[in-house]
Amino acid sequence: MIIKTATAAFLAILTSFTFLLFSPTPKSSYHSLFISDSLSSNTSISRHLHTLTRRPHVAGTPANAAAAAYVLSIFTSSNLLSRITPYHVALTYPISRSLSLTPSPSSPPITFDLQQETYPGDPYADVAAEVLPTFHAFAKSGDVTGHVVYVNYGRVEDYETLKKMGVNVSGTIVLARYGEIYRGSIVQIAYEQGAVGTLVYTDRKDYGGGGGGRWFPEEKWLPPSGVQVGTVYNGIGDPTTPGWASSEECERLSDEEVEKGGDLTLIPSLPISGADGETILRAIGGQVANDDWQGSGDAPTYRVGPGPGVVHLSYAGKQVIEQIENVIGVIEGEEEPDRFVILGNHRDAWTFGAVDPNSGTAALLEIAQRLGKLQEKGWKPRRTIILCNWDAEEYGLIGSTEWVEENRDMLASRAIAYLNVDSAVYAPGFWASATPQLDELLKQATQQVKDPDNSSQTLYQAWIGSSSSPTIGRLGSGESDFAAFVQYIGIPSADMAFGKGYPVYHSMYDDFVWMEKFGDPFFHRHVAVASLWGLIALWLADAEFVPFDYTSYALELQKYMKDLEVEISDKNINLTPLFKSIEELKKAATIINNQRREIEQNEGWPSIWKKDHFKVRELNDRLMMAERAFTDQDGLFGRSWYKHLIYGPSRNDDYGSKSLPGVDEAIEKAKRLNTAESWKFVQHEVWRVARVVRRAAKVINGDLT
Repeated sequence: MIIKTATAAFLAILTSFTFLLFSPTPKSSYHSLFISDSLSSNTSISRHLHTLTRRPHVAGTPANAAAAAYVLSIFTSSNLLSRITPYHVALTYPISRSLSLTPSPSSPPITFDLQQETYPGDPYADVAAEVLPTFHAFAKSGDVTGHVVYVNYGRVEDYETLKKMGVNVSGTIVLARYGEIYRGSIVQIAYEQGAVGTLVYTDRKDYGGGGGGRWFPEEKWLPPSGVQVGTVYNGIGDPTTPGWASSEECERLSDEEVEKGGDLTLIPSLPISGADGETILRAIGGQVANDDWQGSGDAPTYRVGPGPGVVHLSYAGKQVIEQIENVIGVIEGEEEPDRFVILGNHRDAWTFGAVDPNSGTAALLEIAQRLGKLQEKGWKPRRTIILCNWDAEEYGLIGSTEWVEENRDMLASRAIAYLNVDSAVYAPGFWASATPQLDELLKQATQQVKDPDNSSQTLYQAWIGSSSSPTIGRLGSGESDFAAFVQYIGIPSADMAFGKGYPVYHSMYDDFVWMEKFGDPFFHRHVAVASLWGLIALWLADAEFVPFDYTSYALELQKYMKDLEVEISDKNINLTPLFKSIEELKKAATIINNQRREIEQNEGWPSIWKKDHFKVRELNDRLMMAERAFTDQDGLFGRSWYKHLIYGPSRNDDYGSKSLPGVDEAIEKAKRLNTAESWKFVQHEVWRVARVVRRAAKVINGDLT
């Protein structure tokens, strides 16, 4: 009974705080205007996207510089203080590549042309030659020959399955399919297993609709010749300047030092089409692969090998220092110009980039234009709003990371939040990820924006569906430009979009035609993303009190603890320090919520709390700085750039998010080694997390010990 009463009281406090958190502000009329039909325009968003995707625009190319100039022109015409911030970074481009298959000792070799094909009536056929040859950025140059082994998605567990089948991949070239883990992880794991080369193809079961013979432009699916290109770099930022900005003349690591750093793959790799992948699969014998390793119904039977097919893979690339250009637009705050709300999206694309990333860029430009119109009507933000259009994200989040590394101290002391949209629209279905103190803000904002696919309901109603509450993901992975903000500094962040994946990802078919036919025919989803993204930024910029709620953080950590307790219940690991620190965080969150409520209601506090704006500022600073406390200067073990101890990327999949990543990795290693020393290290990681959680609680409390 006591527990139920305490819980009810806690929920009552949380509910009342949530109401106050989003109570109207003097600028709420401007916020309503921002999301109104009178300011939003699917026509202008469509026009922006069409302009940005007229040519392929890989980082470091003249076409991408022209796209930067276009973004700058829209920022400037929207009354943003705008500039281009250049960096000189290491990028790679293909020089030559070849691939041949000898199906059997008695068969002549088959040479693959490695070309993505245009289609009849392709409006981009005139610039198709500008698309770079299919390659993996930062791939190891080399010339290798070997029998082929099929490794499914190339995950660690897939190699465990092969070992149980008695298949040894050492000295072979592995064939993996895209779809489950990051391509750089596929190549890295293959190297660790002893392979000498890696081919990664797009299986039609995952990207081609499972067969049927219809694909883009008739259907949304990837054509048989389509190839998913991308980077295989396993790090963040320019690999030659880890931890510092890549200015024109700066210290750089040598090639040998970069290779020794461990973030570059050490065997040649090449992305190939689904058609070429199936040709190679037909040349693989040996045991039949498991059912869940098989392709679509009419595909050949997949066997694991090795051989008898032999592949000859040759790749040569060049690494050069090229100028990239971040475009920055600023609306200075009227009352707190030294507090920043930052919105970010990248511009560079592997080909035309209609979905990835320029659906997001078009939405960012729409926000810039709407904010310009608000300024014309007299609105000025309380805090500074910064719009950032990043470059070289596709190579490894380079543009955003260099900017964050260069401005680290300023951002650490002044940034309220970072709001990321990589690609605004992939498909139907809204999703969002965030650090937990932004959960309530996301829920409230989606209740103000119409569902673009059903105007009779809100985006929130569409988001929750039949559930009582939406599922909000966490920003642990290193897959987009929020990484440097969250992982390196500890800035509260969010990421959002419609849809998750799409079949023509990173291929030359990711163009305006695909978006107009299949992604968002009326561009209403683009408008919805711009409305939501901008509204959240306005609330963060204009609210007197920063609208963060750390009770969500504490509750989330309690969930992780339950899972952790079950996982190591039979081990002698003391979790009490972590339990206690989470309780401290929960209490601190409740106290600061009460303090804010009392200030706003002017009840029970000395007069200094009623009118002293310094007290408001001090409370906001505690809310702003608490996320920084979850970082540790030593970072994750073996991955020191990642400073955040609550959320981080999986070691074996940069796309995968991990909660308590240091503890998780230590447990994984201890289970494998099962030594006293390895379990002692688990305890050490538990203590580290307990310390940062306790530090966050102390920051929220604002008291010295």
